[in-house]
Amino acid sequence: MADAEDRTARRPGAGKERPTLKTIAYMTGLGITTVSRALKDAPDIGADTKERVRLVARQLGYQPNRAGVRLRTGKTNVIALVLSIDEEIMGFSSQMVFGISEALSGTPYHLILTPHSHSRDPLAPVRYILDTGSADGVIISRIEPNDPRVTLLIDQNMPFAAHGRSDNGLAHPYHDFDNEAYAREAVRRLVKDKGRRRIALLQPPTKLAYHQHTRLGFQRALAEFGAGEVPLNVTIDTPLPDIRDAIETLMRSPEAPDGIISSSGSGTIAVNGGVEAAGKRIGKDVDVVSKQSAPVLNWIRPEIITAFEDVREAGTQLARAVIAQIDGAPPETLQSISQAKWPESV
Repeated sequence: MADAEDRTARRPGAGKERPTLKTIAYMTGLGITTVSRALKDAPDIGADTKERVRLVARQLGYQPNRAGVRLRTGKTNVIALVLSIDEEIMGFSSQMVFGISEALSGTPYHLILTPHSHSRDPLAPVRYILDTGSADGVIISRIEPNDPRVTLLIDQNMPFAAHGRSDNGLAHPYHDFDNEAYAREAVRRLVKDKGRRRIALLQPPTKLAYHQHTRLGFQRALAEFGAGEVPLNVTIDTPLPDIRDAIETLMRSPEAPDGIISSSGSGTIAVNGGVEAAGKRIGKDVDVVSKQSAPVLNWIRPEIITAFEDVREAGTQLARAVIAQIDGAPPETLQSISQAKWPESV
């Protein structure tokens, strides 16, 4: 396999200075086989030798040739993140990538992105990964209540983790945000802290699992705190200009809400535009509560009540879950839920 790596380094177009096992062997005075086994943490190689080999490898910027690794082990050392291109607004996808990359640092695994649009077949990118064998594990998002990707990945014995919980009765690794608790606390703050009683919800679409969680927390809180719902006929998946127009129309109507809860930071930007287009002002005529994964909304409108969703930490937890499942951990032990981080009530 060392010869395969050397041939790869010498192929036309390859970087002339790409370090190989032979390079490390020359620098350390060890044999190629010893270097290879040291990098694999073989038990018959001494700790001092392993440390010397790893130090030289790091200094040289050595990376094992993936084709060679796959031929030798059957593994790709790749984790595939299937991420909707529609989630880029407000830094959602970049924060997710940061978190995954942090978790993969120091492991043999590398991250590849498999973008797709949520308006197209969600199974297509997963089928591609399975058909090509291009990854050892998969991370998926935008989970549906009975998500066919979860069923397919389990059927194909592909390690994966989901950003969200599927309700199809199949145990699987996941990390989720507690949207039920978020919606309840959002209603409480509007009613108890701001004295609002007529509340609209910019909610996730019904096809996503966290729609149910959000609605449950919202409706229970309305009953608990004595508030009513003002229906809103758009969701966070609605194009932002249409959200803006719907909010403007609603705020001009006799049924205008005095409180709005948003399940999306980017959707809240459109909400703010609609409120202002109607000649109203957040913090005076209506109060708004929103999730955000980056501290942007309060730069635009300080009066917005924000709750931080730590998407970077979600990425870290998802990556760890995938690696643990690759290593054989039961899916029931790879499930976590994070809470919103609220500023102190004023």
